[in-house]
Amino acid sequence: MMERTEKLQDRVLFIDAEALVIDKPAGLAVHAGPSTRESLEDLLSDLRFGFRRPPSAVHRLDRDTSGCLLLARNPKAHKRFAQAFEEGRAEKSYLAVLEGVPGDDSGRIALPLVKVSSREAGWRMVADPSGKAAVTEWRTIARRDGRTLVLFTPRTGRTHQIRVHAAEGLGHAISGDPVYGRGGGGMLLHALALRVPRDPKPAIEARAPLPRIFVEAGFDDAGL
Repeated sequence: MMERTEKLQDRVLFIDAEALVIDKPAGLAVHAGPSTRESLEDLLSDLRFGFRRPPSAVHRLDRDTSGCLLLARNPKAHKRFAQAFEEGRAEKSYLAVLEGVPGDDSGRIALPLVKVSSREAGWRMVADPSGKAAVTEWRTIARRDGRTLVLFTPRTGRTHQIRVHAAEGLGHAISGDPVYGRGGGGMLLHALALRVPRDPKPAIEARAPLPRIFVEAGFDDAGL
């Protein structure tokens, strides 16, 4: 655990008296669960950086998603940051590699999402007109060997939104997605950048470097 903590301390992208943004590694769950051996919650006390109170995660990233994750350093800040997310004022962008090439170069996906579950397959999100509104904007960054690097900008914050919108909205799942795609290898979904306004103070802004797994797949962020 100490080795993971040391790595997390080296992955701080932004820090001040109210907030931390870390570059969460893929494979680390944000919250503990019945099948989770170790989560970020186990490491929060080691991310205090001189404060008596450990920080708390303001939002979630899927276990297999890497990149920008906002932590609040006190309860009042947590409440304000969470409200910014709920009101859609937090700006997020993600990079993903799709298993295929969309017909267009950019667009807007508006597919409401609902959670479904079964004893055999577990739970997942699906597009359904009766679900909660979900909107994602996207544009192509690069193409290589039948796959596509896409920049996604979600305008809502539904569970698995980008993963479902890629698979059902664009017709091409994210490479390595074990639920909505074929799985195999790591999932190529990365929370690239985050901006959270907090007037009158300057906004929280962070950008996470592209993981090695993207470079090994033949993609970089040079087109951004």
